[in-house]
Amino acid sequence: MQIRIDRTRCRGAGQCVLSAPGLFDQSEEDGLVVVLEATPPPELRDAARRAAALCPNAVIRVVESEGAANGGEGGDEGGGGADGGPDAAH
Repeated sequence: MQIRIDRTRCRGAGQCVLSAPGLFDQSEEDGLVVVLEATPPPELRDAARRAAALCPNAVIRVVESEGAANGGEGGDEGGGGADGGPDAAH
């Protein structure tokens, strides 16, 4: 499982942090979502799915396939791309 986010659509509602604090946080700078665990352990996978379902702006996408962890889209904790754009893994 891999967690992907689109920070360009995030509005900082914080539902992800409330539903899965072990996986998500909010940036001190702008209040937008920060992924703490882009590849969650098995015990946090249901929380990842719940956070994706509860996100009011549909910012969170959960990729279930194991292949996503090896060469999938996105980037590193630094932002996935220069702009932390669509589907960046943080």
